[in-house]
Amino acid sequence: MVVAAAANQPFTLSLWPPKSWRQDFPDPPHPNPLGKRRFRRQRLGLRAALVEAARPKEAADGSSMQQHQVQIYRRGGGDRTEDLQAEARAMLRAANASLYSPELLAARYGSRPIKVVGRALQILIALSWFGVKVLVDQRKGVLDRNKRKRAAELRSVFTRLGPTFVKLGQGLSTRPDLCPAEYLEELSQLQDALPTFPDADAFSCIERELGLSLDSIFSSISPSPIAAASLGQVYKARLRSGDVVVAVKVQRPGIEEAIGLDFYLIRGLGFLINKYVDIVTSDVVALIDEFARRVYQELNYVQEGKNARRFKKLYADREDVLVPDIFWDYTSSKVLTMEWVDGVKLNEQAAIEKQGLKVLDLVNTGIQCSLRQLLEYGYFHADPHPGNLLATPEGKLAFLDFGMMSETPEEARFAIIGHVVHMVNRDYEAMARDYYALDFLSTDVDVTPIVPALRNFFDDALNSTVSELNFKTLVDGLGAVLYQYPFNVPAYYALILRSLTVLEGLALYADPNFKVLAASYPYFAKRLLTDPNPYLRDALIELLFKDGKFRWNRLESLLVQGRKDRDFSAKDALQPVLKLLLAPDGEELRILVIKEAVRITEAFVLGTVIDTYNSIPDLLRALMFNGNASGVISMSKTEQQNMIELRDQVYRIWGLLRSSENFDPSLFQPILQVLQQPEGRILGGRVIGGITQRLAARLLQQVLRAPATVSASS
Repeated sequence: MVVAAAANQPFTLSLWPPKSWRQDFPDPPHPNPLGKRRFRRQRLGLRAALVEAARPKEAADGSSMQQHQVQIYRRGGGDRTEDLQAEARAMLRAANASLYSPELLAARYGSRPIKVVGRALQILIALSWFGVKVLVDQRKGVLDRNKRKRAAELRSVFTRLGPTFVKLGQGLSTRPDLCPAEYLEELSQLQDALPTFPDADAFSCIERELGLSLDSIFSSISPSPIAAASLGQVYKARLRSGDVVVAVKVQRPGIEEAIGLDFYLIRGLGFLINKYVDIVTSDVVALIDEFARRVYQELNYVQEGKNARRFKKLYADREDVLVPDIFWDYTSSKVLTMEWVDGVKLNEQAAIEKQGLKVLDLVNTGIQCSLRQLLEYGYFHADPHPGNLLATPEGKLAFLDFGMMSETPEEARFAIIGHVVHMVNRDYEAMARDYYALDFLSTDVDVTPIVPALRNFFDDALNSTVSELNFKTLVDGLGAVLYQYPFNVPAYYALILRSLTVLEGLALYADPNFKVLAASYPYFAKRLLTDPNPYLRDALIELLFKDGKFRWNRLESLLVQGRKDRDFSAKDALQPVLKLLLAPDGEELRILVIKEAVRITEAFVLGTVIDTYNSIPDLLRALMFNGNASGVISMSKTEQQNMIELRDQVYRIWGLLRSSENFDPSLFQPILQVLQQPEGRILGGRVIGGITQRLAARLLQQVLRAPATVSASS
């Protein structure tokens, strides 16, 4: 599907429909007189059109979305007040939008037993037949073998049962604590494959909700929907005001009634599961309530518009991310009018490549944006299936459909990064404890039995480096652990896992060797190196130091990966560590740094001596050192090689810093300032003293021709 999103762009109209079109629409009753205007418009002969727009051009004033400068308001900052007033009017139109309330549902449907029983029987028959098949599989001992088949059947059942169960299935596809891997995969394929509703009903809804006739709003509108979902369908139109191409989403008639009844019944089933099904450890009723609230939020299109605006403000500061704008004057709780986006679905690889674009570039954009959503601002798109991600002709990744959004708690954002550090370090005890901070486990749950399960999975999975690990393998393995123990996976975590899994799945079609963790690693490295948050500073120290020794290879790896992130800067990379080192509570780190400074100084001094010795001609070297085969320094070849490698590694790291964008030698000024203070002079004296002792020990060893090595604890 190709759609268009440019304001004030030229496009071609083909006149439509024929006169006979009006005969296809019977005259339904209209409680609102405005509904009759639609039929007056028919008699006048609406010129509806399917619009094919040219590529958006740069604005006349040359403005474009630059980093941290997002154009939120279509007409510029001068009309911000007008835009806010239009938004306020839209909110008034949505004042009576439904909210999820179990009490109200119980009051409404408790007095309608016939309707409730009829729908309950329909659901019960469909699900019971599925349950019988699963029970037979269990009795025959083929439950595991038939999991994939039964999962596909459940997907089909949910589709037949309608919008609520389509949404429920999509929600379950993100819950590894509730469903085995086979069910997660099948339900993640669940699409909104539902029939469209009559166009006459949709057009009447637009007029009724906005209080205007259709032909006074649009100069053209598509005669039939160009997309349909479980909750509504979308038309393509052209506004009379501003001559702008827009997408108009109209809510499915009677959807509130259908969803309300279904959630009333499902919630009752949740109570039974909580009471009688021991294998499910999560609070099913609480999960249903949370999910129902999200679905009801989707029914309020004004809220979706506000979500889109917030998402645009946070993430469309990147030139490769596009978020469509909202037209508040033509938006209500059941009608949403937004910019039309010209693009191709992200899972249509051939069409994307035909435009000269690369799927992997777009996937990488999606991964970076998803990581920012999860770990930077915590506000993220909760329904990231391929239909909601478009590739524009300019190579931008456009996000659509902001009905379901979620937020990551601030504490959890940092805990996730710490969890990655613990995974890299294979510190499974710390990984298990992370689940408290991530709110996966209640603090009264003993994590001791979980540690062996984590070790068994990750020791096998991490045979290669983390960046080479397939993300789906990681999610499936972790999901198996979660499924076996009393985990309660928060919705935000399950949804972001699904987002990254979807992106990796799209990328694998273009490159079977693609690894989403490899694409994510630069972001994690940049955050660890640059974020001043105390939790992340501790995580960085934990990653770089082990058993009292500094792991220069880890720092080099972080710098190499961090430099791949467009926001990385050497100055930002050093500041958090410098501040921690010079802080009053940094004594423990200072001890480690002093020890490492001594080791590095020794590597530079003795490495230079070794290089000088090796550069002397053999004949002259024999004369100068009396033919001493052990060389100028009493040190084994292995120790000499390790020392030179350490020195060279420090040189490489310094080169990485110097070649980084925005590198400024003045970033070392805080060190010089501190060294001038009494505490700094003490620190400098300790470093010089340690170096002196180390070199004196080496000199004494050389004079006495002691055995080859000096202990690292000297």
